Amino acid sequence: MLLAIDAGNTHIVLGCLEGDSLRFTARLRTDRAKTRDEYALLFRSLFDLHHVEPSAVEGAVLSCVVSELTNVLCRAVETVTEKKPLVVGAGIKTGVNIKIDDPGQLGADLVVGAVAATDKYPKPMIVFDMGTANTMSVIDKEGRFLGGAILAGLQLSVDALSSGTSQLPHIQLSVPKKVVCSNTVECMQSGAVFGHAAMLDGLIDRVEEELGMPMASVVATGGLSTLVVPLCRRKISIEEDLMLQGLKLIYDKNQ
Repeated sequence: MLLAIDAGNTHIVLGCLEGDSLRFTARLRTDRAKTRDEYALLFRSLFDLHHVEPSAVEGAVLSCVVSELTNVLCRAVETVTEKKPLVVGAGIKTGVNIKIDDPGQLGADLVVGAVAATDKYPKPMIVFDMGTANTMSVIDKEGRFLGGAILAGLQLSVDALSSGTSQLPHIQLSVPKKVVCSNTVECMQSGAVFGHAAMLDGLIDRVEEELGMPMASVVATGGLSTLVVPLCRRKISIEEDLMLQGLKLIYDKNQ
């Protein structure tokens, strides 16, 4: 059994995989103040909750975009499973041909997403990851990672709007019944969700125009993808466990 952990700025997604099947998956809030022992307690509790023995874990792999937590999470995994996790980073085999200006700047999460998407879907493709930040990754038909775009995430955008204005409230993200709304809360919800859906559609159009070819696949992952993607007019496949799939592929490449 493989323990795969994807640590983002807002949430840590953890999954245990047997072959290609998920035994369980869980989502924890990212807390930079937590210690190794506190994370170890959380991990152990999740194993107990899902009736899985940590001793059954044969290996572990970690992707972390919060640099100060990488060592903390590694030590927590070792405490619970007695296995040292493979950390996605420089020197790790991924099979991705990175063609950006400085390949060392590419976030581990973007690499993991690209590995999983290119294994499952035809190229050329776009991969959207919708979290604290929205990222767009573009892979050409030869499988080369060309680059992409980084935008403020949906929740971050709404929070900034509420915090930066005197009369707009903090709202819960949901889909209003229509685009043209008649009260403040629904107007903000409309702008957030329909606006982000239109943004994804527009980015796909512009990428296809820039590359001079249609995308064979567009894939979306991240906690807010299920809220926005159904509102898009372009065909976008939702893969909620894309990062865990990518982590398993990378782990297997490095054995």
